[in-house]
Amino acid sequence: MKKLEIIIKPDKLENLKAILEGCKVNGLMISNVMGYGTQKGYTQMYRGTAYNVNLLPKVKVETVVPKELADPIIDAVVKEINTGNYGDGKIFIYDVQDAVRIRTGEHGREAL
Repeated sequence: MKKLEIIIKPDKLENLKAILEGCKVNGLMISNVMGYGTQKGYTQMYRGTAYNVNLLPKVKVETVVPKELADPIIDAVVKEINTGNYGDGKIFIYDVQDAVRIRTGEHGREAL
């Protein structure tokens, strides 16, 4: 199993949800986060004073999928979410040793 942690711009969330639903992903967690990478934020003027805004709003979507689904999901996300601009986001991929559904005690893929 693989855990995908996908960090994107908030306006791309519906596109990402459509990709995950199309790939038959069973569950996901969505968090509003703030951060920056290469983009380093932007400068904003307010009442004649320049302010550096370096924490940008992002959305983090986490899901655990069977190993064979990870690569097709990653490829689809890169293809659909990519605008070619800084700040498009990142995907972090982790190995998951096991998962347990608390209600039934099922382990592994059955717990997803």
